[in-house]
Parts: sequence; C-alpha cells; structure tokens
Amino acid sequence: MTTNIAPPSREQLLHGLYEAAELEHNLMCTYLYAAFSLRDGEADGLAANEAAVVERWRRAIVGIAVEEMGHLTAVWNITAALGGSPRFGRGNFPLDPGGLPANVVVKLAPFGDAVLQHFIYLERPEGSSEPDGEGFAPEFLFKRAAQNRLTPMGLNYETVGHFYRTIEEALRSFVAKHGDAGAFCGDPALQLSTAEIDLGGAKPVICAKTALSAFAAIVEQGEGAPLNTVGSHFQKFLAIRDELAKLRAANPDFKPAHPAATNPVLRTPMRPSGRVWIENEDAAVAVDLANSGYMLMLRLIAYAYAVPRPAPEKALAVDLGIGLMRAVTRLGERAARLPAGPSNPHCNAGMSFTALRDTAPLPRGPAARRFFRERLAELAAGAALIQDADARSAAAARLLAELAKRGERGFAAADAAAAAPSPAAVAASAAPSAQAAPPAATPAPRANGKPPSPVVVAGVDEIEGEKLTLLYDGKKCIHSRFCVTWGPNVFLANVKGPWIDPDAMDVERVAEIAHVCPSGAIRYRRKDGKPDEAAPLVNLVAVREAGPYGVRADLRLDGERVGFRVTLCRCGASKSKPFCDGSHHDVNFAATGEPPTGETAMLPQRDGELAIDPEVDGPLHVRGNLEITSGTGRAVARVTGAKLCRCGGSNTKPFCDGTHARIGFRST
Repeated sequence: MTTNIAPPSREQLLHGLYEAAELEHNLMCTYLYAAFSLRDGEADGLAANEAAVVERWRRAIVGIAVEEMGHLTAVWNITAALGGSPRFGRGNFPLDPGGLPANVVVKLAPFGDAVLQHFIYLERPEGSSEPDGEGFAPEFLFKRAAQNRLTPMGLNYETVGHFYRTIEEALRSFVAKHGDAGAFCGDPALQLSTAEIDLGGAKPVICAKTALSAFAAIVEQGEGAPLNTVGSHFQKFLAIRDELAKLRAANPDFKPAHPAATNPVLRTPMRPSGRVWIENEDAAVAVDLANSGYMLMLRLIAYAYAVPRPAPEKALAVDLGIGLMRAVTRLGERAARLPAGPSNPHCNAGMSFTALRDTAPLPRGPAARRFFRERLAELAAGAALIQDADARSAAAARLLAELAKRGERGFAAADAAAAAPSPAAVAASAAPSAQAAPPAATPAPRANGKPPSPVVVAGVDEIEGEKLTLLYDGKKCIHSRFCVTWGPNVFLANVKGPWIDPDAMDVERVAEIAHVCPSGAIRYRRKDGKPDEAAPLVNLVAVREAGPYGVRADLRLDGERVGFRVTLCRCGASKSKPFCDGSHHDVNFAATGEPPTGETAMLPQRDGELAIDPEVDGPLHVRGNLEITSGTGRAVARVTGAKLCRCGGSNTKPFCDGTHARIGFRST
C-alpha cells in the first residue's frame, strides 16, 4: 500500500488489507503447526509435571492461533465494509522473499527454543530489543521503496504494530475524503458476526469508529501491544519461554515436541533446500487429507462472505469450516508423529498447509452447494480408507463423516428454500378460488371399536381423526405423561397395538394436550379449517433439574424444521442425541435446574426462528432470540446466541466451557 498519496485510493487501501489478511493467516498456520508438534502426556515420554505444563502451552498456543483467526475475521470484515472481496489466499510455505518485508520470515517449524523466540520476535512491540530466533534470518535484506504511484505497492514496516498503524492512518484519510457512507459502502449483512462465529473480531464494520476499534483490538491483543500488556500474545509467549527454561534446568533432556519437519512438502520440491519431502505413505495420506480439509475450510468461509445474513446457509458454511479445522487438527497432530521418509530419517512429517491456487468465493447458488456436498463426501470417503489404528486418525474420520452428513442435510435444505415459492406466491395460492379444495383424509375404519391404526410417514405415526390428524414421534418422547393423564381416553396407556384415538375427546382439548407435550412427540394437523399450532411468542429454553433442556420456539434443528417443542439431552448419555431419551435417570445425572441469573436485559424481539445446531462432539450452538429459564421459570439469560453444554461436564452449565474436549465427549 502506498501512503504518500493522500488520501489513498480504495484500491490501495484494499491492497494493504490483503497483505494484513495474508500476514494474520500465515501466523495462524505457523502457530498451529508448532502446537501440533507438542507431545501429549506421559504416554508421549513426558514426566507428569512436564505433561501438565506442555498441555497448558498447547492450549495457550492454540488460543493465540484462534485469536489470530479473530484478527483475520476483523480484517475480512473491514475489507467487505469497503466494498472489497476478502482475501483468503496466501503463498505456500516457506514464503519467498518479497511477499512480506525482509525481517518477516515465515516458515513451518516444530515447537522449540528457536521457534518460540521467533514467535516472540514477530509479536514484539515497537521498541523491543528481542532478537529473532536462530535460523530465521532472511535470505537477503531488502527494503520496499515507497513510490508515488497509482499502482498499489507493499509498505515497508519493522513491526506488525507499525504496519497496522499505517493502515489505520490511511483509513482515516480515506474516510475524511469520502465520509462514512461513501467509504463503508459494502453490505454489512455479508460480513461475519457473532451470530455465525464466536470470535472477538466478528463484529460488523459499518463506520470509521467500528473499523478503527477493530484495528485497535488487533494491535492491543496481538502484534504491537505495549510491552507490559497483560494477556497479549507477546506476554504469553514470554511466559512459555520462562517455563521452558525452568523445565530445561530441571531436566536437560526435556523434549516437549516431536521432531516434526521444517517446511514439509507433499511432492518432490523444485527447491529442495530448507524443505522436507514426505515420502512415508501413511504420513503423506494424513497430510493430504489435512491439506484438503484446510482448503475446503477456506472455501466455506469465503462462501459465507457471499451469503447475506440471516440466510441459514451462511452459518452452515461457517460451522462446517470450523468443524473441518477440528478434523484438520487431529490429522496435523498425527502427521507430526509419523516419520517423513528415508530421505529425512532425522525428522517426522508435518502438515504443509498447502494453499489453493485460487480462493475466490464460489458464486452463491445450487452449483456451489453441490460442490460442497461432493467435496465433503470425498473427504469423508478418503478418511474412511485410512488403515490406521491411531485414535487421532479415527477421530478425524468420524468428524469428517458427520460433517458430510450435516453438509448434505444443510445444503439440501438451502436448495429447497431457494426453490420454495415466494411469500407473495404463497398468499396468492391461499386465496379463494372457484376450484374445490381436495378432500381431507378420512379416519381409518375401526375394527371392534379399537383406535385406528397409524400410518408411518418418515418414522412418525400419523393417526387420522375426524377433525385432526395426530402425529406421534416416538424417538422424541420423554414419557412426561401429560398425554395419558390429561387425555386417558385418547392416549391409552399399557395397551398392545394401536393406542391413540383422536376422536375420543373434544378436538380443542386434544390440541391442548399436544401443546403441553414438552418433547414435541405429539403434534397435529387440523382438518376442520381451524389453524394449526402457532409459533410461541417468546422463545424459551428451560433448564430442567438433573434433566434435559425443554425448548419452545419456531425450531430449526440441525438444518431441519422440527416444530415448536423439543427436549434435548444435556447429560451426554442419551442414545438418541440430540434428543433426550431419559438416560439422565440411568446415569444419575446431577445438575441444578436453577443456574445463576446472568444477562437478562429485554431483547428487542423475543420470537422468530431459533436455529439449534449440535456440533460434532461439542455443544448445542443456538442462534436466534432466546430466553433461558430455570426449571421454575426464572429468567437466567436473554441472548441472541449461545453454546449450551450437552456433555454434562461443564462447570458453567447451562453454557459450554470446553469440557467436552477434555473428557472426550462423543455425540454419536
């Protein structure tokens, strides 16, 4: 970016943001690579005290990488706000000189003293005297020359904080010329927000104030924070360095990481120097699958920027991308533990983070959805072929299989929604016409006065009555017994064969029984011209004492509409996840139904669609207007998004605190 043209053009500003995106992206990959190489527990050769510390390092470094993802999201949002298409691409590792200033060397290397020092150097504040790590000297020194040109050119900078401050100054100048409305002309609905992703940088940018706030957060949290900023990336890496020195003093043979390759590549390198060719087939298969998952993740996040909020497929694309990174993590860790091959007997393999040749967003529509469904299925099939008893490979294969299923459901639902008639067409079709309506289904003939036999449609019993059709979904039933106690003549307990008689009670009372069924196992369709059940006016999730979540809302569960009532497992033991099946009784699940009161400010809107997406081996991701209540009805929280624990282990129930990952929770 050229800053001596005042103010800069939009093209020049976007050029600077593209470099910022590449920089954050590169740092994120290098941090993840180092974390993948860390040893895991006593079984990996660590003493008990060392294992605890190394696990803390892993969480810290992965946390920093996640924060880099937040920075990257902020840069993408600013880019989109300025009317640009965010930059998702980058060069392959190791980066050739010139892509970044000479003193910014980026390559993949396992955790160690030199790599840790390199991370400290990259995150150093201005004025720091911290040197770079050994082996990270640039191939040659050069300086980008600032020139007064229309062509956008790279900016020379010593630290990342300096780089962001320069972009910030350019943005201020640009806004001063064009005003907020003229500068930030992009559609804010295309940006990512906390409705789609739980990252600090996922805040829509709509004006100079929000853009500058995003830049400030990047600098203060990460690159460019003042020397003593608590919690900055710089300080976190310094803390790891101090602990590493203490452990080394106590045990000179301490090796916290596997000897993963420096700059691994999957094919014979044209420039062998500084690269490790992965010849071991098992390692190559793991890296190939990891790279493919990473590439598809980028495509999905890019696609999310082409889909306006609140379309459900925007959140679907983000969720699938995050799920892919969880699978990639398992595969990246596995690759770091496999030998590279005979040409490099001194080291293991490692994920190479191969970049796509082009990462431009696929045009929104059925073709893109077909692409994603096909590619997810291909990755799942590839993972299923891995003949590897390692737990990491198995976990990745299971994650990819579940993601393929979810992608198939979600994108098929998006296709169906796109093909559905518009509201105007629906209204027109509902208008009176001269043509008679088709007759409603008639009740099935009764044999010996017994209730009618059900017809099974998509696993749901449909029982025809004179004025309504009762629907019974056995897999949702939690046996709350409202049906057999409020309508014992309709719902016949302890009988063999047909047990539901819709005509044995006044139709309004039968509908009322359906309304109080907490699990949604009982629903109905009116046949007498009166309206069916309406969506609740307030979306509610009740936290039941030592039991499930009772949800009442216009529900879309895992991409599918499921009515207005459902009970979802929160003990982690149900065999019918995400639904409750009563297993909380069998496992003696103990959890209060009276969690503490949190943020309960009234929401501007209390109804509307509530999307609940069960994450693979993770929490229930809830999006939409929601009031969480205790079992007795007290307001616990009013939110527009939350992650609810379903492993049973969170210390912050009903909210997720990440315990599912530590206890090995499995959702299937």
